[in-house]
Amino acid sequence: MLFKVGELAKRAGITVRTLHHYEAMGLLLPSARTAAGYRLYNRQDITRLHHIQALSRMGMSLSEVRDCLERQALSLNEVLDSQISMLDGQLAEIAELRQRLVTLRETLRSGAEPDLKEWLTTLELMTMYDRYFSKEELKRLPFAQPDNRRDEAWKQLVEEVAALHEQGASPDDVRAQQLATQWMEMLERDTAGEADFLVRLNTMHQAEPEMARQTGISPEMIDYVTRAFGQGKLDIYRRYLNDEEFAFTRAHYFDRMQEWPPLVAAVRKANAQGVRPDSDQAQQLARRWLELFQSFAGTSPQTQQKFRTAMAQEPELSRGTWMTPEVLAWLQQAIGAMFQAAGPRNQSGS
Repeated sequence: MLFKVGELAKRAGITVRTLHHYEAMGLLLPSARTAAGYRLYNRQDITRLHHIQALSRMGMSLSEVRDCLERQALSLNEVLDSQISMLDGQLAEIAELRQRLVTLRETLRSGAEPDLKEWLTTLELMTMYDRYFSKEELKRLPFAQPDNRRDEAWKQLVEEVAALHEQGASPDDVRAQQLATQWMEMLERDTAGEADFLVRLNTMHQAEPEMARQTGISPEMIDYVTRAFGQGKLDIYRRYLNDEEFAFTRAHYFDRMQEWPPLVAAVRKANAQGVRPDSDQAQQLARRWLELFQSFAGTSPQTQQKFRTAMAQEPELSRGTWMTPEVLAWLQQAIGAMFQAAGPRNQSGS
């Protein structure tokens, strides 16, 4: 049986653009095409998609997933074993939740009458959070704390974004960009500025259908906000680049967008732990950062300098990115140390 790209995306719970991105990276190529050129995916393709998604949920970047698949470092059997182990843990938690609900029911029958819907929703959300965050982390995660004003603000924002999307407004619409910036800044605030918390919240939205039902935030909405937010950055870069440079950046800016949050989290963690910028660990992060940067900026030193100038002169580019001046300074030192270690002949593109 063959699936068209839209059918596979719907069944897999991802977006068509994600499948296109996997194809562009060489991660997942359609096995056939129709006479009209539409992509077709067979059983082997779906098996590979499972492998890709499973490795991604283990915390790997797409580049690491590709390397893992090419080296056959983790067989599908090993991946399935890991997933089964994870589900066993989740089943135990579900059993515990069921017992809590039975106890709640008996308490209610004894005469107490709280707002059951709100109570159960909070309980279910907390159970989901427990699967992704430690108790100490939950104390630092604003999202996990009861806050009616915050919840109402998010509800209103989600409704505004959904309405704009349903109207067919393009991500480059200034209204979409303003809402996307507000979204990212609220998200940065409600993850306590911790990029690692953002990565795990993204994983929750991918792995927990109940999360999407309760928040109203679908994969399509996240994709729309991401593109609108990125389009706002592109509009700023446009002022610094010539036509050829901007055409390249616009064509590739979103190709590897989902790889940025885990990398930002790793950079922030290394800085917080006091890792020296000239250490091997820091330079490995610097190489990953430069690879992603060059994926949309190209390798020309002159063009890259234009991006650095824009970053220095446009505070708007830093909004909603989880990157503080301190962390950015540490990263710049790590990149400098990397090029110093590589020698003068390898410093083009720095």
